[in-house]
Amino acid sequence: MKKFTSIDKKRRVLNSDKRYLNRSVTVLFYVMLIMVWQILVDYMEVPQYILPSPLVILKEFINSFPLLLKHARVTMLEVLIGFSISLVLGVVLSVFMDKYNLVKDLFYPFMVVSQTVPIMAIAPLLMIWFGFGLSPKIIVVVLVCFFPIAVSLTEGLSSVDGELIDMMRSMNATENQIFFKCKLPAAMPSFFAGLRIAATYSVMGAVISEWVGAQEGLGIFLIRVMKSYRIPAMFADILFIIIMTLIFVAIIDICGKKLMPWKKDKRRI
Repeated sequence: MKKFTSIDKKRRVLNSDKRYLNRSVTVLFYVMLIMVWQILVDYMEVPQYILPSPLVILKEFINSFPLLLKHARVTMLEVLIGFSISLVLGVVLSVFMDKYNLVKDLFYPFMVVSQTVPIMAIAPLLMIWFGFGLSPKIIVVVLVCFFPIAVSLTEGLSSVDGELIDMMRSMNATENQIFFKCKLPAAMPSFFAGLRIAATYSVMGAVISEWVGAQEGLGIFLIRVMKSYRIPAMFADILFIIIMTLIFVAIIDICGKKLMPWKKDKRRI
């Protein structure tokens, strides 16, 4: 027993060292890319209105941070409300599609078709129908987030091993017990994969919806600096959007680790 415990500890240490090495290499890779970018822009004397250097972008980011933060509050409000609505709708519809084949036959094609229509074609119509407030932006976020959430959970629920379900039924398990103790835990990895995709789409959808018409938001700020040829400010806005998206995805990853401890333990073996 002690021998196996020692081997398990060594394996965990090796896996931990490997993960640390991979992260270090990843960080070093991106640092080198930024350094190459800085060196090439300085060496070739590229004008700022064509491609600013990382240092110029960082200075503009610091100078514009209060204004970016002001616009980000509006965009984040649109993202959170739209993402929450799409999460509730996606989970409810996925459960019904898994339970009733008729519901899946009715709504699944509609979900696919909804993703074939360009958002830029829908956004102006939403502005006409619902005005220039938060409502059309939230609807755009719901449209872009709903599909990955619903599809990932539906596919996760339908991919559960049928023999495991039959075994639970042979043990007189109810349908609710089968769902909560078997199907839902098995679908969680697929579900959180869809949430990660939806998190990135949500910020993108909110920014695109603000292009059509808005008073505040990171999207309208991007349009304004583009029209005034403030290219460093445009890159600073893009950098803020990237950071906000990464934070959102990181929060979802943390929630996934808390709700799926078995997956965390599996990676350690």
